[in-house]
Amino acid sequence: MTDLRRTLTTLDLTLLVLGNVIGSGIFIVPSVVLQQSGSVGVAFAVWLVGGVLSLFGALAYAELGAMDRSAGGLYAYIRDGFGSFVAFLFGWTMFFGIGGGSIAALTVAATNYLGQFFTLGVWGTKVMALVIIAVIGVITISGIRSSASVQNWGAVIKSLAVIVMSAILLAMGDGGAALPAAAAPNGGIMLLSAAGTAMISVLWAYEGWQYVTFSAGETVNPQRSLPLAIALGTAAIVAIYLLANVAYLAALGPAAVASSERVAADAVSVVLGEWAGHLIAAAIIIAMCSASLGIAITMSRAYYSMAQDGLFFRSFARVHPKYGTPASAIAGLCVWSGILAVSGKFTTLLAYVVFVGWIFYALGAAAVIALRRKRPDTLRPFRVPGYPVTPILFILAAAALVVNTIVAQPKVASIGLAMVFAGAPAYFFWRRKAATSD
Repeated sequence: MTDLRRTLTTLDLTLLVLGNVIGSGIFIVPSVVLQQSGSVGVAFAVWLVGGVLSLFGALAYAELGAMDRSAGGLYAYIRDGFGSFVAFLFGWTMFFGIGGGSIAALTVAATNYLGQFFTLGVWGTKVMALVIIAVIGVITISGIRSSASVQNWGAVIKSLAVIVMSAILLAMGDGGAALPAAAAPNGGIMLLSAAGTAMISVLWAYEGWQYVTFSAGETVNPQRSLPLAIALGTAAIVAIYLLANVAYLAALGPAAVASSERVAADAVSVVLGEWAGHLIAAAIIIAMCSASLGIAITMSRAYYSMAQDGLFFRSFARVHPKYGTPASAIAGLCVWSGILAVSGKFTTLLAYVVFVGWIFYALGAAAVIALRRKRPDTLRPFRVPGYPVTPILFILAAAALVVNTIVAQPKVASIGLAMVFAGAPAYFFWRRKAATSD
């Protein structure tokens, strides 16, 4: 049986973290965060705390990644810590909800931005989204080395685009001096409430570093590379995001940032003129396509691992004899993403299930604690600093995000959880099928 090929280095994994996280969020979310937090100071504190919490989660996952050399990443951590049923529900949600829905959403959004360069129309947008998904599928199937190289370039280009944009806005902008900062909400409870609401948007913007764990089975030295890449990549993203927020304020000032629906485009247009909007559109298109490619590369390995456990489509466990990739798992994800893109159902689907991902992200961090108790003698080349406080803080942050969604949107939360547990019959079907074939 053909195995996955170990070719990824620390640099590849670091850029994969950047590629997965930097999508459309940093070009849009800062306005929402400033609106919700109520002041520049609170907004920056939320961005910083959200980044630190994400880094805590990344460090927890780094310990698990250094322990486990196999493919599957977060799926495998949840399986080993809490059993195959919970892990299957995670994989089920990632495939039918968050994975396919995210690729569909990103590619459709990318084609909408193409409208700034030429007219596509309704069907033209759908066809172009399918073309992008097909290209992503071909690149991902063609080999981990080649797909990682494309992803690396995409991550470098969009990271540099944000950094260069920020430098220009800081050098040429004067909006920060023109308008005063908004006043912070009065009272401790109101302030905490505003910060908590803004934190949800911030954590969404930081989301994506978790997915690099799925590529451990194709990493040359995962015990060293995975912890280092997750830590470096997440820290770099925190720095880039803080820099961009300062730059937007320098160009527009707090009031204009808070009221903007396209803060990056508005900031660049104010400083350089309307023509520069095309530059931002191009950067966003690259960012979205790169993020979609990163999802295809990483998440397909979780489905491959599930199939190896006998808990998913059997063909997903096959490795292409020539390319050394889980071609069927990649193709299956891309086909489902294409169906969602054409149908337009991804928006509703993501609204229902995206918050559920944070339940599983919390379980991933909790697996550090569970496995230290279950497997105390296992070699741990990397240990999370500040244990157990570090993973617990991340778990609490994830729990707060989930609880807030349940309280604020009980109908959405109920439907999302029902969609997750709809995977229970499928789990027992595949488990019975695997037991019969043994």
